Amino acid sequence: MKILQLSSAKTFGGGERHLADLANALTARGHEVHIALRPGSPLLGDLVGLAKENITTLPLRNALDAVSARKLARYVRDHQIEIVHAHLARDYPLASYATRRNPGSKLIITRHVLFPLNRLHSITLSAVARVIAVSSAVKRELEGLLPAERIMIIPNGIELQRFEVRRSPAELNDFRQRWSIRKDDLLIGTVGELTPLKGHEDFLRAASIILRQFPNAQFLIAGVDGSRKGNNLAALESLIAQLNLGSSVRIVGWVDDLSCFYSGLDIFVSASHTESFGLAIAEAMASEVPVVATETEGAKEIIADEARGVLVPVGAVELIAAAVIDLLTDESKRRRVGKAGRESIKARFSLERMVVDTEKIYEEALRK
Repeated sequence: MKILQLSSAKTFGGGERHLADLANALTARGHEVHIALRPGSPLLGDLVGLAKENITTLPLRNALDAVSARKLARYVRDHQIEIVHAHLARDYPLASYATRRNPGSKLIITRHVLFPLNRLHSITLSAVARVIAVSSAVKRELEGLLPAERIMIIPNGIELQRFEVRRSPAELNDFRQRWSIRKDDLLIGTVGELTPLKGHEDFLRAASIILRQFPNAQFLIAGVDGSRKGNNLAALESLIAQLNLGSSVRIVGWVDDLSCFYSGLDIFVSASHTESFGLAIAEAMASEVPVVATETEGAKEIIADEARGVLVPVGAVELIAAAVIDLLTDESKRRRVGKAGRESIKARFSLERMVVDTEKIYEEALRK
């Protein structure tokens, strides 16, 4: 198949990881994969499987960018694209225009988030062949906008090999030394964009409680601030100072090798206020790290029971802290939860399963 993936993403998150893994895997399976991105896209460095001539850039300013819409339609025509697959809401109208101008192509969209779509997007959805929801919760959000038979659930897939690498003691020691963490310190980390929705403030307040019982605990936040003026990072740094956490917490920014990051942790925490899926949770579990997560819709689908991870109410700082303290107190429990979590991810959320299911969606759309 000739497939065009479309993304105007300015930052790299779970949706972008999904797209990069999907594009690379589809290419490896013999499909002719193209991708349209905005200039300077954070995806560029991760598209290792695509031919350079199949990567094009467009302005992709917003949902009403007529120039990009026309250029996209021309690209679809010139390259005889069969499937146009969009991943961000602001790209849906542009992708819809391109497929309407090229009747031989089909529009597929993936909905990665739970936020409601507006009236413009509702019009766009009238032309879509299939909508892929990354979780049951996302599917429920979409059911009032288009027929249920056009919505398919395909959870995100994890490239398991990337997160099953066993790091040597020397590598783990180097990782800790990079952040001035002592060999015997207990390490708790979280991954996510620096935005209030990720609950990093709750993570910090929980850290303050945990340190009363485990003064040798250290905390890492991996993520970047996508806000225009860096206000989110400034707010977190202010709270770190306010809680006197300067010697125990580090905001480490963008991490290239997340598999090494996860491997270095004793516990992973997701304090998020909303997750449609929760890719970082799944990655940490695939790395055999025990997870404490708030009961977002996505986390509840990934952590099937208490043997595979610990769920606490959203915003419940004291319960987040209590769950972490319980795991820190019991090393054997940490091992059991970590191993059970990894086996669950292997069974339910492999990248191969995601790619095969997506291929089937494409093939069904082309048969219509």
